[in-house]
Amino acid sequence: MSRIGVKPISIPDGVNVTMDGNTVTVKGPKGELKRDLHPDISVNIEDSEITFERPSNHKDHRSLHGTTRSVVNNMVEGVTKGYEKGLELVGVGYRASKSGNKLVLNVGYSHPVEFEPENGVEIDVPSNTKVVVKGIDKELVGAAASNIRAVRTPEPYKGKGIRYENEYVRRKEGKTGK
Repeated sequence: MSRIGVKPISIPDGVNVTMDGNTVTVKGPKGELKRDLHPDISVNIEDSEITFERPSNHKDHRSLHGTTRSVVNNMVEGVTKGYEKGLELVGVGYRASKSGNKLVLNVGYSHPVEFEPENGVEIDVPSNTKVVVKGIDKELVGAAASNIRAVRTPEPYKGKGIRYENEYVRRKEGKTGK
């Protein structure tokens, strides 16, 4: 049995979960999320718990069991607490600012890089070397943070670039002269 797929999800107060065919809708204080689930995994909503069952022990069904549970759990957690991912800019002259809805990054290129977030994602700049990506959809928040990081990934010699908060960048030794 799947150790994750077997665990029930408790529905907190103020959250409404409904199933319409294969589509699950989760409404909460922070917003609403919809997702199409695989038709083979059955979802049971009883009282204030959601449980998941698979039809067989086939490899595909076993992998879908835990994944489906995790996806729905992330939706429930997103509409109650929300998700947040922090980024740090490390390097001389590297800075971030907000211009309207856009994030403007000055990270060593000859031009500033503008990044416009998708719907459902909000970007804050608490200081000129920190960027915070917020939202209720875990996948969108992670994808937006990854796209911002991809503008200038941390390099291993000086450690300059955009990195996640608390990310360890493995440093390499440079060339040695004679």
